[in-house]
Amino acid sequence: MASNEDTQWHAMDAAEALEAVEGPADGLSRQEAERRLFEHGENVLSGEEAINPLRLLARQVHNPLIYLLAGAAALSLVAGHPVDAAVIFGVIVLNSLLGFVQEWRAEGALAALREMAAPEARVLRDDGTVKVPARELVPGDVLVLESGDRVAADARLLRSDDLHVDESALTGESEPVGKTAEPVEASAPMADRRNMVWMSTNVTGGRGRAVVVATGMQSQMGRIAGEVHATTREQTPLQRRMHWLGIVLGVSGIALAFAVFGLGLLRGYEVVDMMLFGVAVAVSAIPEGLPAVISVTLALGVRRMANRHAIVRRLPAVETLGSITAICSDKTGTITRNQMTVRGLWAGRKTYKVTGEGYDPEGELRTEDEEPLDALPDELFALLRIGALANNAAVEQKDDEWVAEGNPSEGALLVVARKAGLDLEQLRGESERVDEIPFSSDRQYMATLHLQEDREGRHLLVKGAPDRLLDYCSHLLVDGERVELDDELRSEIEQAAEHFAAEALRVMAGAWRDVPEEMEELGDEDAEQGLTLTGLWAMIDPPREESAPAVAEAKRAGIRPIMITGDHAVTAQAIARQVGIAEDGRALGADDVDSMEAPELAEAALRHGVFARVSPSHKLKIMQSLREQGQVVAMTGDGVNDAPALKGADIGVAMGQAGTEVAKEAADMVLTDDNFATIVHAVEEGRVIYSNLRGVIFFLLSANAGEIMTLVAALLLGLDLPMTATMIIWVNLVTAGACTVPLGIEPGHLDVLVEPPRDPKEPVVNRVMLRRLALVTPLMGLGTLLLFWYKRAGGASLAQAQTIAFTAMVGFEWFQALNARSERLSAFRIGLFSNRWLLFGVGIAVALQVLVVHTPVGHLLMGTQHLTAVDWLLVVLVSSSVWILDEILKRFGVHGTPPEPEAG
Repeated sequence: MASNEDTQWHAMDAAEALEAVEGPADGLSRQEAERRLFEHGENVLSGEEAINPLRLLARQVHNPLIYLLAGAAALSLVAGHPVDAAVIFGVIVLNSLLGFVQEWRAEGALAALREMAAPEARVLRDDGTVKVPARELVPGDVLVLESGDRVAADARLLRSDDLHVDESALTGESEPVGKTAEPVEASAPMADRRNMVWMSTNVTGGRGRAVVVATGMQSQMGRIAGEVHATTREQTPLQRRMHWLGIVLGVSGIALAFAVFGLGLLRGYEVVDMMLFGVAVAVSAIPEGLPAVISVTLALGVRRMANRHAIVRRLPAVETLGSITAICSDKTGTITRNQMTVRGLWAGRKTYKVTGEGYDPEGELRTEDEEPLDALPDELFALLRIGALANNAAVEQKDDEWVAEGNPSEGALLVVARKAGLDLEQLRGESERVDEIPFSSDRQYMATLHLQEDREGRHLLVKGAPDRLLDYCSHLLVDGERVELDDELRSEIEQAAEHFAAEALRVMAGAWRDVPEEMEELGDEDAEQGLTLTGLWAMIDPPREESAPAVAEAKRAGIRPIMITGDHAVTAQAIARQVGIAEDGRALGADDVDSMEAPELAEAALRHGVFARVSPSHKLKIMQSLREQGQVVAMTGDGVNDAPALKGADIGVAMGQAGTEVAKEAADMVLTDDNFATIVHAVEEGRVIYSNLRGVIFFLLSANAGEIMTLVAALLLGLDLPMTATMIIWVNLVTAGACTVPLGIEPGHLDVLVEPPRDPKEPVVNRVMLRRLALVTPLMGLGTLLLFWYKRAGGASLAQAQTIAFTAMVGFEWFQALNARSERLSAFRIGLFSNRWLLFGVGIAVALQVLVVHTPVGHLLMGTQHLTAVDWLLVVLVSSSVWILDEILKRFGVHGTPPEPEAG
């Protein structure tokens, strides 16, 4: 038997395909099928290894920050401070549990692919038609296909009786594809292999038989499953930045702790005392709450995004949205509505326009000059009548949405008839159908025979390809009269059709003739002569109303939208022009993608922005080439064909309504409204969330830096330890925790879409943040140490001095929370009360500090003592200095000048 991977089944004729697969035309015997099942295996898609919970939990603690915390806990335990060790260990457990809960959702893309496979199939076995489980299909089986079937394996057609298959989820073709048993060119892309049917596509009309040539993982669906399996998820930019930050903090903390320990021994301090000092320094160097607060901030951002119709499946992917530089989007159902719509009509030598979108009957017919029609001309009524009667579709309203049952193009003809005011039920009642010639790709037309309204005659109504119908027409209907077609009229009709086609509109013609009253059956010869042409329909799957503004917003934000579709080039170009994606009007094809290497392909994608007639592997190659050139890529889509690219992109975005389960499971984010514009909203939210994360990180690092400066300076000056390790844990977790969560929900400032995407290579702690830390945090260390020295010099006990130093450091945190709201904008410009949750959080932190200083429980756990009113006044005066300084720096633009929002 021929190897499936090396065999071009579509280029063979039916007999050759049967011979190559060693299958008889009347089907396999039961014994032979069992033998082949043993040889080839079941017709199923293999899945990935299930995630081990213990392995997943272990992965949560695989983090430099966690390692350093564990070391600090162990050191605290050895030094005889089990409370400190327990607190630090609790931090590790909390962070690990948060990560475990989020990541426990198993990767479901392959499971969804398996669910899409047809559970049963009709095949020829032992000279009869039988139903068998789809998993038992083998190469050589002959499938019996009928309307409504889901194809259970890849197969080469042996016979096609007007067979039509919906391949939109696999190829991107928005219309059902007419199938034929005739060979096609060997170089034809998958979307043009009209003699092949593919696993998990749906038969929408006609009948056929096909010999199975590929099952399971050898099918096209199986190859996609393999690509999903092989396409590994990479870390998001935030994860990469946090990994780097963890390494830097870890190395710095350990080095600093050892340096302090060694310096203390040289100065004559006891080993145990210096071990405690080293633990305090190490704990100060670690923002213990950082991993947990990042997860919480992302989760709160996810909740906001859900309110804007974007459901995030992986928390770290939220940040990636703010870094996106390119959006690779499918056309059908993503940028377009996936609903055929008649946009233009030509009848009586006049052109008409049609308003409205999709299958909603709201709309009207207008003249070419946009004037409403007072009455329907006879020839236009005749055209619309043909479209309504020579039609097997139905359009109805379901859950406030209009949907078409049957062929989408026929659905569009019904809708335009309704827009013109035709009563479809009355028309069908008055003109009963007698016979039908179904549409076929060979005939390129459909014909129906109807009783006339007076029941004394019969009409033959035909609709189909304009070039084919024009050959069968002898007259044209003009002003209600039949006018004989001459060369001039034929040329005019052809030009009208070409004009519509140039606008990427799909053109269909309508014609009729009277036939004898006694005619009961139609033959091809009846429909292929003596027709009178009534006119032309021009239709398209239109772009969503929101798509063009969304594309413009994306470009304004420095993001390049790129359309990648399996549809025809002319259609892709037209849609791309309408929504503003196309730069030069050229659409690249599969041959272009195959012939280009990554750098050239990425450059071409950014320059042209449109790819047509491409396969799933091409989409993946385009996406990967962009990423290799430093682009941060979002891939949007709704079909099975999008799954590998959705999973391999920096962030995959699936459609929630029209999307397949495969796409949803492979994606990082799902749009519940299937609206391209929602992606731009998500980008905006992503940028706000990342800005908030940087504010949180600045807030935490400034506290850590202030603590370290205080401790190291105390050692160098020969002072006692200003704060215990437990006090530092309180500052880093309790006080900081009360402020960081509100900082994470800080609303966006100005117009975040004015700024270009962030450089993914830029570290979280960039030059601006380092400059802020260098200018502001020394004041925190200096102020804390001065108050500590002041109390000790005044004869206070060590516990009293540590209490005021501890409270001063906490006070600095209160005012740093106000600073952290914005990197460049004054708190007064963004509004002191615009984030009331932060004011509430600071209030909670103040209340907790009062309790820990003035209650017996606080004295027991933290080793604090009461402070006087004068002490509290000193704390407020000293700690507020950090806010005053940062406001002055912002006022003079030391941290940078924020961009002004665009007018309007």
